[in-house]
Amino acid sequence: MAELWNLGAAAMAAAVREGRATSEALVAACLARIAEREPEVRAWEALEPEAALAEARARDAEPARGPLHGVPVAIKDIIDTADLPTAYGSPIYAGHRPARDADCVARLRAAGAVVLGKTVTTEFATFRPGKTRNPHDTGHTPGGSSSGSAAAVAAGMAPLALGTQTVGSVIRPASFCGVVGFKATRGRLSLDGVKPLAAAFDSLGCFARSVEDVALWLTALEGGVPAPPRAAAPRVALVRTAQWQKAAPETRAAVEAAAARLAGAGAAVEEPALPDDFARLADEQDVIFAAGALRALARERAGHPELLSPQLKEVLARGAAVGAGRLAEAEATAARCRTALAELFDRVDLVLAPAAPGEAPAGLEATGDPLFNRMWTLLLGPCLNLPAGQGPQGLPVGVQLVGALDSDPAFLADAAWAERALGAAT
Repeated sequence: MAELWNLGAAAMAAAVREGRATSEALVAACLARIAEREPEVRAWEALEPEAALAEARARDAEPARGPLHGVPVAIKDIIDTADLPTAYGSPIYAGHRPARDADCVARLRAAGAVVLGKTVTTEFATFRPGKTRNPHDTGHTPGGSSSGSAAAVAAGMAPLALGTQTVGSVIRPASFCGVVGFKATRGRLSLDGVKPLAAAFDSLGCFARSVEDVALWLTALEGGVPAPPRAAAPRVALVRTAQWQKAAPETRAAVEAAAARLAGAGAAVEEPALPDDFARLADEQDVIFAAGALRALARERAGHPELLSPQLKEVLARGAAVGAGRLAEAEATAARCRTALAELFDRVDLVLAPAAPGEAPAGLEATGDPLFNRMWTLLLGPCLNLPAGQGPQGLPVGVQLVGALDSDPAFLADAAWAERALGAAT
């Protein structure tokens, strides 16, 4: 068996189920890995090792609760936990102790998972970077806002970590850190106990080492069983997007190579012509996002303006400048494009697109550009990053898969086929 910390969530669950490892041993292995990597990566906001080990021993002493029994997980610090502080990445909430777990955390515990700790988030899941660094090169950003969750999984400190996405907060850090990252269909999974940012887009997601691990996570939250493996090759639409020329050479090469490899494995790959409205979607997403953030953070803006970062103040100022007519225009464009995308999914199973402009930028002052995430977040369906190569500085590069609205289990089965075809499992 590989070193315990290096196992994925599904392998860990199987090891506990089959008596080849205890939950306590898995948690202890992750804690040892955290002790080794955390000083340089800085992925964690709150850790209570003894509490995690006690929870693991409790899992070992009882019958299996569910599909993640005994598996350690990390929780983004935008998500409430009753037994650990939740500060939402802001000094306004330093030391804040929620009264209860968020629904998603409660469901993970009910499925047998052991909470390791809270991972770093940017301020209210927006754009001011936290302390986390990219595990592949600590002089580079890990992305945001789910920076700690992506880095923790990439560094082997946790096999599974919760994230959220409102702009590009799962897919981009997953691409920068070289892990699988999944954003569920907006509204499919409960956000009760998750700090709102922009209700139109807020979505739950996770980081893992394989699509199989993600499917297990979704099963733990929703019940049932993962969708069966795809028997035939999927139909794939290559969508370079209107921003293609803003992608770095490594991203363009990764997307084109992925399209060729999928086709070589039997997928029918087409490059559809999309309506002109699609070229406006990144801008329209930003309009709706900024207006939504203004509403969601009104109390913080009014009560503690001195504790808001310049980056967040700029977002809120943009939100305040959005008039009703401009907001309605953006929402109408989004609605038309959602209809057009649904029609595309009548003849394809997956969309293949860039996940990020390129490899993680140098420096820790920003989290990278979410340009290639905005339109897909606006269109609300499931998205997934697959590791797909390296850039010129040896840092990971990913490709993005997009599925039809509310098709999440089947989408993950299709993504697992693509993962095998690309050899992208980490």
